[in-house]
Amino acid sequence: MSQPEVEAPITLESMRAGLANGEFFLEYLPVIALGDGRCVGAESLIRWRRASGVIGPDEFIPVIENTPLSGVLTYWVIDTMASELADWLRANPESYISINVPPEILGRGGIEYAAGKAGLLDLTSQIVFEVTERGVPDALGVAAINGAIEHGIRVALDDVTLSGPANLAVLARCNFHIVKLDRSLIWEIQPDCPHPPWLEEVGALLQISQMTVIAEGIETPQQRAALESSNVQFGQGFHFSQPLVAEAFMEFHQRAGLGV
Repeated sequence: MSQPEVEAPITLESMRAGLANGEFFLEYLPVIALGDGRCVGAESLIRWRRASGVIGPDEFIPVIENTPLSGVLTYWVIDTMASELADWLRANPESYISINVPPEILGRGGIEYAAGKAGLLDLTSQIVFEVTERGVPDALGVAAINGAIEHGIRVALDDVTLSGPANLAVLARCNFHIVKLDRSLIWEIQPDCPHPPWLEEVGALLQISQMTVIAEGIETPQQRAALESSNVQFGQGFHFSQPLVAEAFMEFHQRAGLGV
């Protein structure tokens, strides 16, 4: 009796083989306006279909950080997103798609080249690059962000926990177009804690700034209501939708484009 094939561990080599074999694919997590429920865009999320099942980026992205494959995978995401949604973006100029970009490759020219090669230069205003809070300020220089902004590219700071380098005082002075609140903060909004202290701080900041804030990981109506009452403009999470493949996302947007 033959033994079942042992799946290769997650390494640079196995990921290169996965790319060559077409094992990676994209899903899109809708972004919703909390005030009226309109779908305003989505975050592109890379997935890896392995023999054991589909795995998310948290399992394989750490392996490629600060390696050449980090850039290769990012360029693949840009190219794939363009092939799936560029026509949709042109037909929906009020909507956008965000792409997670490793801080080590932002501002080095490759992103702009990949976007041009994918035919996205006319859609610059509808593309948002997301970088993580841990990429600031060491791995990601201020000059890189400012350079991207000068070329018309919007930049979002992802996974913000309101502690460490990305505290509220810093965020009020930075050039990020969008700040995304980490799901760990949203999980603090519970029946026994309907308004954590950070909600009041965010609400006060939004009253005096031009920041756009997206709350990640919204799972309950209570969380949505608490965030909306604190002037948080947008959210994403299973309360609205799970991540969707391109065709299903476009159908979702068509239903939710006028509010849900």
